[in-house]
Amino acid sequence: MMNNPQSAERRPDVLAAGAATVTVVLWASAFVSIRSAGDAYSPGALALGRLLCGAAVLGVICAVRREGWPPRPAWRGIAVSGVLWFGFYMVVLNWGEQQVDAGTAALVVNIGPILIALLGARLLGDPMPPRLLAGMAVSFVGAVAVGLSMSGEGGASVLGVVLCLLAAVGYAGGVVAQKPALARASALQVTTFGSLVGAVVCLPFAGQLAHEAADAPLSATLNMVYLGVFPTALAFTTWAYALARTTASRMGATTYAVPALVVLMSWLALGEVPGPLTLAGGALCLAGVAVSRSRSTARAVPATAPETAPEPRPERRDLDREAS
Repeated sequence: MMNNPQSAERRPDVLAAGAATVTVVLWASAFVSIRSAGDAYSPGALALGRLLCGAAVLGVICAVRREGWPPRPAWRGIAVSGVLWFGFYMVVLNWGEQQVDAGTAALVVNIGPILIALLGARLLGDPMPPRLLAGMAVSFVGAVAVGLSMSGEGGASVLGVVLCLLAAVGYAGGVVAQKPALARASALQVTTFGSLVGAVVCLPFAGQLAHEAADAPLSATLNMVYLGVFPTALAFTTWAYALARTTASRMGATTYAVPALVVLMSWLALGEVPGPLTLAGGALCLAGVAVSRSRSTARAVPATAPETAPEPRPERRDLDREAS
């Protein structure tokens, strides 16, 4: 039985989409865990503890698989993404969510995919097809609706908004820096050493982590460990796997599904019943992601079609023979 060429062609897309789905679900679950762990741990200590747990798990997996050190050309992207995304982003986001409500934080951070698309087009040459732009627009409207519906009545802190804005910038810069590194190193190597770089950046918070861990309840510490093992070690690896097989712009647009999943998880885990505007916004987020990741059905006509193949040109000596 002959293999279907179209099925073989679509297999990488299916695997990348599955990896992206795992990432989005685990990143959404992180919001629930951060809310619990954040009561006992300060932003820097929580980021450092999360990164240490994630790096430890990834280090063991790398040792078992004998991944080794990443190639030298990949280190620039790994270092930049480790500083901006694994380190700076996590600390600043944790701090920002202590200053503003969850809705405002989600709204401000969700400019990240737009920045990724702009930076990806400028620095990586990523295409900007109409479907991607349309999907991002729909998802951003949905994110705004979710953010407004979840916002509290109190005014948002200017400091908190600025911190969330900085987190979005760090997130976008980290993704764009990570993309070239994935062409030279494996997803596991990029994630492992990126988390190590982030942990080094957060080492100044080691004293706070030790002090707060001694007094923190077990549930908060378990949530911190969960953040390190699943939303960091696993989700960042599946993210890198998917990012290596698609553009940064499309991957950034995929994260617009996170607000919708956060609403669902908060409903199931915390009993927070979403209102009609929240549900409508979540549906728009998911619809926009579906549009942005879809492909045009138009296919190019194969160049090797027999009926369109040009006839061979006669050789020069054949022409001379006919003339004589």
